[in-house]
Amino acid sequence: MKKINYRKRPAFLILAIVLVNLLLPSCKEQEANIDVISNDMTKPGVVSNIKVENFNGSARITYKLPDSKNLLYVLARYPINDNRVRETKSSYYTDTIMVDGFAREKEYEVTLYAVSRANVMSDPVVVKVNPKTPNYILVNSGLDITSDFGGANFFGQNVNKVPLALHMLVYNETTKKYDEQDPEYLNTNTIDISIRNLPPTPQKVGVYTTDRFGNVSDTVFKTLTPLYETLLDKSKFFTYRLPSDASTTDYGWDLKYMFDGNLGEPGWHTNGNVSKSIGTFGMGVSAKISRFIFWQRGPSYYEYQNTRTFTLWGSNKDNPVDVALPTGTALGTVAGDWINMGNFVFPNPPSGLAPNQANEADKAFVAKGVNFTMPRSAPPAKYIRIDITQTWGGLNYVNALEISMYGNPL
Repeated sequence: MKKINYRKRPAFLILAIVLVNLLLPSCKEQEANIDVISNDMTKPGVVSNIKVENFNGSARITYKLPDSKNLLYVLARYPINDNRVRETKSSYYTDTIMVDGFAREKEYEVTLYAVSRANVMSDPVVVKVNPKTPNYILVNSGLDITSDFGGANFFGQNVNKVPLALHMLVYNETTKKYDEQDPEYLNTNTIDISIRNLPPTPQKVGVYTTDRFGNVSDTVFKTLTPLYETLLDKSKFFTYRLPSDASTTDYGWDLKYMFDGNLGEPGWHTNGNVSKSIGTFGMGVSAKISRFIFWQRGPSYYEYQNTRTFTLWGSNKDNPVDVALPTGTALGTVAGDWINMGNFVFPNPPSGLAPNQANEADKAFVAKGVNFTMPRSAPPAKYIRIDITQTWGGLNYVNALEISMYGNPL
């Protein structure tokens, strides 16, 4: 590395001196405001005028702070289950502290301490809280377990949108034990998760829920028979070109390559000189579609002309006629011979990164194909129109590699 001779650079030296002079006063003021070390060993007074508001698995405690000039924070210490004691802190800038992670709906004792800058604790003050049913129990006990195409569906509400993990089980007749599936992590309001690849014979399934505090719910078991599901035979698929469909480019990436069973190139590539990217194909059978897998073109999975939002329109007529498909319609909207079977959004990178910053794990997630569940209310169909409504790059043309449809041929 090349060394800089600062003595030969007077302008640089002058700038450095100016910066030091500007920063010194602010540094001194900051140090004075965040003086967390003290030699004052005086015991703080206790918190008083305590009030409790109970929530699901938690409680909010408000109080009056003691008149102690050396006060730094308030500490709450409390058991949350049979094996764990939890601590939470709240600074002297506020008169409220949240206590959470309680395993059951019952009375718990919370011990509050006022703590000084010298780490001296006040006398303890014991408060009794009565949290309501914890969220992990509330969610698990409220799940509706029903037969799904090729498996079982777990549906319910996470009304408080707390982070939870759903653990689903399937009984293994060979080992005589329950096999646990990969857990599903969630923090959304609605829970709608399915396990797949089960035969249409009676199956024993179960589910339990855990939270971030290590609490585990009871396991709910159910015996059900999955609905029949199979991969629709793509050798029967065929293009069904309609006048309002997008034309392909000169590269020869025709719609037929999107269901040729080849996950490599070519795929489907529309022409950028049209305002819409729509492709129509027949499936050779009438089927109640349960789900489909969509493969994007790599390696720029979250960029350029790759699909971000799209709508599937279906028709169960023998020779459905063309119609200008409306945009922004709701599920079940009818346009001529076609019905809106579902509006879909391609998921953001699982890592949480911005799309243009997707990491290798995000790209691997897309490369294996993304699974989309067809709404149960979608009717059977013989023909499918895929309408790409937005690409990741905001372009007016699109390409895609492959699509596989699953369901029950009628």
